[in-house]
Amino acid sequence: MRNFILFCCFVLCWPAAGAELQFNFGDLVASGSITNFHPALYGGGGPAAWKVLPGEAPSAFAPLSGHSEMKGGSALAQTSQDATDERFPLYIYEGEKFRNFRFTTQFKIVSGIAEQMAGVVFRYQNPSNFYVVRVSALGKNIRFYKVVNGMRSDPIGPACSLQAGTWHELSVQCEGNQITFWLDTKLVMPPLGDNTFADGKLGFWTKSDSVTYFANAVVNYTPVVPAAQAMVNSVLEQQPRILGLQIYTLNSTNSTSILASKDQAERGQPGTDAELAAIQDGTVSFGREHNTVLITMPLHDRNGEYIAAARVKLKSFFGETQDNAVNRARLIVGLLQQFCTSADDLSK
Repeated sequence: MRNFILFCCFVLCWPAAGAELQFNFGDLVASGSITNFHPALYGGGGPAAWKVLPGEAPSAFAPLSGHSEMKGGSALAQTSQDATDERFPLYIYEGEKFRNFRFTTQFKIVSGIAEQMAGVVFRYQNPSNFYVVRVSALGKNIRFYKVVNGMRSDPIGPACSLQAGTWHELSVQCEGNQITFWLDTKLVMPPLGDNTFADGKLGFWTKSDSVTYFANAVVNYTPVVPAAQAMVNSVLEQQPRILGLQIYTLNSTNSTSILASKDQAERGQPGTDAELAAIQDGTVSFGREHNTVLITMPLHDRNGEYIAAARVKLKSFFGETQDNAVNRARLIVGLLQQFCTSADDLSK
């Protein structure tokens, strides 16, 4: 499984990203729930104990690596001490998938007899498929490896000077298939190239009985636009007078929800019987509102099978008939169909 490529060039800067997320846990208390995260476990042993510890994080302006520390906000802590050797607790952010990004977190390894480690997982698919970079205070090293279908690759990485009980900083950057790491703002190895995972989720990582704190984490990233949303955006660029455009898909409860929309805040909202009928039977539905018309019709794959529904909202004109409105909407849906030849095209 060791098929990584070492690039000879060094990345000296990070271009401005389109968005930023901060995981500082500053608004939470020790007993509070942590939204948009879930625990996972790779390997064996018992469950992890992830909690928020108020006042344990260093100030964002505090120096690192053993210097005097100014207390700041809350820290995320993994506090269980199960010493099972092949036990890797993970804490995964659910709110977004990331493709091109730079993820930075401060961390402090507090204790551990079997292990003293901290790390981050990225391009995470599930507990059996992900990348990880981790540092060891006992082993005095930094290592990167990937897990594919539960199998761990050979680790790659150099020795490093790392002390437990002090705050350090770990960064990972992904740009396409190029992966770069920093420890305490210093590049620790030449960039790696790997094509196994194109995007995925981010999270925190420890091993065995390591008690580790994480704080002041931030990710700068280019948002991943789902394929269906990209289709809608492209049609709207060509036809800016469209008042509304949504793609609906069928979910596991045999109801529909919005997969993509002109108003992206609508994504995930439930559909109506009209969208369900379009997907199940190919039914075309028509409605009127004040000076507008609403048309729902199916999207189909290259074999003519119905795979989704499109809803189009247009400004009406005096004397417009239902047939006129449906024909106008059909032209717009035809633009969507140019991008959509299978159900997979909608889920990329």
